[in-house]
Amino acid sequence: MDAPLAVQVVRQYAPSRGGLEDVVKNLSHQLLIRGYRVRVVTLERVFTELESKLPHAETIDGIEVVRVPFSGSTRYPIAPGVFRHVRDADIVHVHAIDFFFDALAWGRFLHGKPMVATTHGGFFHTSRYAAFKAVWFNTLTRISSRAYDRLIGCSPQDARLFRPIAGERVIEIGNGADTSKFHDAASHAPVKRMATIGRFSINKRLDNLLDTMKALVASDPDWHLDIIGVPGNHSAADIATMIAARRLEGNVEVHLGLPNQEIREVLGRSSFFASASEYEGFGLVAVEAMSAGLVPLLQPNTAYRDLAARHSDIRLCDFGDADSAANMIPKEFDLLQRSGPSMRESAMQAASFYSWDKVAERYAEIYRDVLERNSSRRNTATHLEKHRA
Repeated sequence: MDAPLAVQVVRQYAPSRGGLEDVVKNLSHQLLIRGYRVRVVTLERVFTELESKLPHAETIDGIEVVRVPFSGSTRYPIAPGVFRHVRDADIVHVHAIDFFFDALAWGRFLHGKPMVATTHGGFFHTSRYAAFKAVWFNTLTRISSRAYDRLIGCSPQDARLFRPIAGERVIEIGNGADTSKFHDAASHAPVKRMATIGRFSINKRLDNLLDTMKALVASDPDWHLDIIGVPGNHSAADIATMIAARRLEGNVEVHLGLPNQEIREVLGRSSFFASASEYEGFGLVAVEAMSAGLVPLLQPNTAYRDLAARHSDIRLCDFGDADSAANMIPKEFDLLQRSGPSMRESAMQAASFYSWDKVAERYAEIYRDVLERNSSRRNTATHLEKHRA
């Protein structure tokens, strides 16, 4: 008997880089270890390089990847080709709330596959079009969610958001983090240097982080910031313009598209991780930074508040108030000088809770439960048909 095929459906995957892509990659590898066959279905173009088409199919790190064409906006890309690649699936796992989520839900009467979805923050990453999003969520998303055997909220805020429309089918599983790739990478000696990691998206509020750096450097020019990431809503030129406008060229360095080993080297010169993001679905990159031994300074958005409630190592820092943030950070540095080794170790221990081995086992349990329930329903239906005959 063939191993069960789990099809992961996600709008962006390698070579695209980001938190969503990392989740799918790590879950897929863990499923292979647990005896599943895995196929990733994604879009044929990376959103930051729309002029280039990627291969229709390839194997990446042992994972089958197939790509489908799309039309329309990158906010809601229309890609009906997904249906061809779920026909032989044993279970379909949709990541994020987008066209794939809706189309596979409404088309379940055609494909008939057991389905789960992970929410990844829904589509509330910014406050733009808030009224329209609320209407969409409470109508189309509510109806689509009925087709899913389980909805997996990857943070407490996601679980709270989706329970009113999906009830007991919502299960909270915090995102896993690759706690090995940056493990113990941070500087062992306290240094006046921060790093931030992520796509250059509007919701990351790099402008607020740079305003804080401007205020910080005004009182102590020894402070530095490393911005590590890839273009998003903002290009690399946009970020350079922001830095120049604040005259921070000597204190801020941008690192584009670094491989993990080079990111480790940058983190090795830092003591703090900073995120001014106004919205996070979970806060994956903050957990990865903690695994490095960095002290996290995080904007008090909902996801980061939830993380801070569980881990005392996290410092909430309002980067929206640059002067307040710039006053707080030197105090954290003084504390680090007094108790640096214990703070590093505590951060790394907290991050270990999110290791992919533990998180993937919870996903595997859900897969087993969904597959067993669907098998039982099919057997019951078959029995009833024979009885009627």
